[in-house]
Amino acid sequence: MKPVFFLLLVLAAATVARAGKVVLRVGYFPNITHAQGVIGSQTTREGHGWFEQRLGPDVEVQWFAFNAGPSAMEAVFAGSIDLTYVGPNPSLNAYIRSRGEEIRVLAGAAEGGAALVVAGDGRIKTPADFRGKKVATPQFGNTQDVAARAWLKQQGFKISQTGGDAFILPTANPDQLALLKTGRIDAVWTVEPWVSRLEQEAGGKVFLEQPDIVTTLLVSSVRLLREHPELAQQFRAAHTELTDWINAHGDEARAIVRAGLTAEMRREFPARLVDSAWRRLRFTASLVPAQIEGVVADAQSVGFLRDAIPLDRLFSGQP
Repeated sequence: MKPVFFLLLVLAAATVARAGKVVLRVGYFPNITHAQGVIGSQTTREGHGWFEQRLGPDVEVQWFAFNAGPSAMEAVFAGSIDLTYVGPNPSLNAYIRSRGEEIRVLAGAAEGGAALVVAGDGRIKTPADFRGKKVATPQFGNTQDVAARAWLKQQGFKISQTGGDAFILPTANPDQLALLKTGRIDAVWTVEPWVSRLEQEAGGKVFLEQPDIVTTLLVSSVRLLREHPELAQQFRAAHTELTDWINAHGDEARAIVRAGLTAEMRREFPARLVDSAWRRLRFTASLVPAQIEGVVADAQSVGFLRDAIPLDRLFSGQP
């Protein structure tokens, strides 16, 4: 078991009190598609937290970074985090697995920023060229993993969860870069900033973009909504305000995101990557439930979400 996840389990017990404060534990990924989470974490690190300023002195916000959605959802199930920024597929899977008892979507966060990147040597020029090729995704069952499987199936390939006419290789984002650069994989379906890194550092070429896909949601545990409903709604309001601020103050927002990614990765994160990724993204707290219907259909087409249930409670904001 990874040390960070063991720590999360030790801290489990949902929202806890510490020195008279309510501790709110929030997950996010160190990705530009999770800009609200990165800004929240970085401003907490700097001592002037965006969320703390709006939640009041009786709330302590703790931030936990994850590589991909399924891990974040497991942490929600374990009671180790209360809220998280996450992609739609892990959210849906967690909601269905728990028969609607554990997960609620509070708001949208980002659209776009996802793409299929191929090796730059020309070995893949058309969809037919993916036959027999190795395509990396961030994690089995995450949003990009499902998108890759569904798209390949739509091109006429036989795709299963373990093999098929093309090979899907769930691989942590940092490892994808070296694998594409050395030719050990042929393509990657991922999100920013990794799309831009694959272009700029591994010579990859964007084969297909998803400009309108829902990339990131803000979800809450049902336990938080049951035990601290006002706090959950205050966090959502602060998230919506932050999203509006990001759209109105792009230069400043990019600088904070860059600082947050630099701190998380422990090396300087280039401004050119942030600028490149930003152009592919749209930050919005709005969410139309119908946007998720296509995600459900894609997941079911490749063997995920087989036991889908009505999604009415997922967007209710109620425990």
